[in-house]
Amino acid sequence: MLVPIFVSCPTDLNSEQEAARRLIYGELGRFGLEARTIGRTDYPTSLPLREVLQLARRCAGGLVLGFCQFRASKGTWREGTPREASVKGSSAESFPTPWNQLECGILFALGLPQLVFREDGVVGGVFDIGAMDVFLHRMPMGKLKASERKAVREILQKWSAQVQTHYYNH
Repeated sequence: MLVPIFVSCPTDLNSEQEAARRLIYGELGRFGLEARTIGRTDYPTSLPLREVLQLARRCAGGLVLGFCQFRASKGTWREGTPREASVKGSSAESFPTPWNQLECGILFALGLPQLVFREDGVVGGVFDIGAMDVFLHRMPMGKLKASERKAVREILQKWSAQVQTHYYNH
């Protein structure tokens, strides 16, 4: 029997992002985990946020995949405040889907063991260093060396042990 985990991941991904998602999903099966996601495995019949909560309640862990969904090469952070900062040209900022933030908050509130990956450059909220009590892992993108694939497996194995413990003790 596979243990259900909630996965927060955008539906629309480019080919490199899709390859990273497939790699992670492929590794989940090694540890007896089944990815459950609104819009891919489960489809809402009521309000989407309510569906997220209902699905997350039936899961034993949460996996957050922070892929870039919006990139801004120009803009101003905290305009008119003493900490105002500009984004210019080559220092583009990358943002995940807002659903990552909502779903991660629900998973946190439910007390589920979480694992968070983020694509290089993705910032904001749960993807800021120190914002959560979990380590932020670099998204495994592109062709991975054997040592990189092994590192991903070790991360998933440690988290899977927490998920299995939660599943069998709750």
